[in-house]
Amino acid sequence: MSVRSRKTLLTAAALTAGLTLAAVTPALAGASASHTTRAAAVSSAQGDPRNATQHVADFYGAYIDATWATDDATAAPAAKALRGFYLSAAARKQVAAYEKKEHADGILFAQNVPVKWKVTYTGSGMGHATSRVTLTWGDGPHPQVSRIDVQSDLKTLKITGLKPAG
Repeated sequence: MSVRSRKTLLTAAALTAGLTLAAVTPALAGASASHTTRAAAVSSAQGDPRNATQHVADFYGAYIDATWATDDATAAPAAKALRGFYLSAAARKQVAAYEKKEHADGILFAQNVPVKWKVTYTGSGMGHATSRVTLTWGDGPHPQVSRIDVQSDLKTLKITGLKPAG
């Protein structure tokens, strides 16, 4: 592994850890969150770096945190670094093409940021796993919801494809 690859990997890992800590710390401290939402207490959290669905969940959690933080100057570079770490080169090209054509975020398939997300394993085969990302776009009794199917390589855990679910 080259020095540049190790440096990129370490930067992305540190960035993900920092974003996760920044997101969880106010809730654990009982402080209120910005953007007019209330912080929810986190009863527990766990993960497995070998699990493709967990990898997708980690990416979407950190990416949404970074894109939500519009008042933080480090947010845009963080989102870009997350894309570099979690997405394959082909997936990054696919996202860039979508963004150029649609003038919207190619990870979220939208121009704004959801308030909630959930990732569910939907199957695997031929060296890939598929996860369904459910994005919730508001609070209240009937919020708008969208879904994205995300394909990951089981060997590298990189996201290799994203498409809106029908």
